[in-house]
Amino acid sequence: MKRTISLWTGLLGLLALAVLPAALAQTPAPANVAPTGKIHGHVTNPTGAAQGNGTMSLNKDTKEVASFPVDANGDYSGSAPPGSYTLVYRTPGLAPDKETDKIENIKIVVGQDTAADDDMSRKEYIDALPEETRKSLAEMKTHNAEAMKANAVIKNLNADLKAAMADIHDADNAKATAAQQVGASGSKTDLAAKETEIKNAKYTDVVTLMTKDTELRPTESVLFAYLGQGQLGLKKYDDAETAFKKAIDLDTASKKPRPEIQGLANSGLGEIYARNGKVPEAAAAYDAAVKADPTKAGFYYKNEAVIYSQVGNSDGQAAAADKAIAANPNDAVPYYLKGQALITKATVDPKTQRIVLPEGCGEAYQKYLELDPSGPYSADVKGILDSAGQKINTSYKATKKK
Repeated sequence: MKRTISLWTGLLGLLALAVLPAALAQTPAPANVAPTGKIHGHVTNPTGAAQGNGTMSLNKDTKEVASFPVDANGDYSGSAPPGSYTLVYRTPGLAPDKETDKIENIKIVVGQDTAADDDMSRKEYIDALPEETRKSLAEMKTHNAEAMKANAVIKNLNADLKAAMADIHDADNAKATAAQQVGASGSKTDLAAKETEIKNAKYTDVVTLMTKDTELRPTESVLFAYLGQGQLGLKKYDDAETAFKKAIDLDTASKKPRPEIQGLANSGLGEIYARNGKVPEAAAAYDAAVKADPTKAGFYYKNEAVIYSQVGNSDGQAAAADKAIAANPNDAVPYYLKGQALITKATVDPKTQRIVLPEGCGEAYQKYLELDPSGPYSADVKGILDSAGQKINTSYKATKKK
């Protein structure tokens, strides 16, 4: 059964970079003149980030000839008569007789588009700032550098999580992939070997990625949850148990616990315990998964029934199937799983040589056919019911695909 969660997008946002204070100031700005040449550019503030908003103007002596808005990305563009100008930048709300920065000798030429950037992270500009401002700026740069470094790490972690989810998906579908690669002429042994090979390769990739990432970011519960998934797929049960418990502890202690992570980790523990014969512990872990993420109750309990069917625990399988049915009575598969668990207790009538189904078994199979008349197990179910001499409800029809 597939075990995936939605990964929330983005573990950390970029810190907002400061806009320059309106205090750095100097000269005036009058009216516009008909444009005959173009200009464009980008404004960078002293932190090295884009300086969004405000205005950029072209001044001739003390007269403002043209003015252009600076957009949120720090870009501006416009037109002006040809000539040599002083380029003046003003932060939003700055008085017309003040200026934040200026650049001399900007030439506008008819028929040309002049590029003129204003980089306030240049040494001359920084050196002219008051000492306190320079000190604050240095602290801000350090802070933003750390934020940028953290964001780079987070970007890589998100890419790794996406790759891990893809690997787990591929591992879940390894049987179909193996069938394609082996081909119709391959034996069952070849098919099983290829499926195992694909699964091991995919889960090994998950463990490699998540081991690296948990070392980089040891406080992220989602990384440990996926590390546990990879280790579980490789049947490294002790390692997987440790990773899942770490994920639960971290997420429980976080300011905003995420139900899907606790559900994933607890269901992973449930699978480990079920495969190792620890039935009470398995039941408690699956119940904890449902308590953490009740919207997936049917999914978790169905997985529990599947795991018990794989390890041959028919009693555990039947109990889990009943819980899955209670959580989602319209899902056909749990009824089949219940029937399969109960049929292990079937007997044979010595007189008729017919199978005698235990109580609840035939009903579970009939319900499966009612919900999914042409499902993947329908032929098997009909054969069992026929062998038991039970009439199959002929009103069961295949549902039309939309």
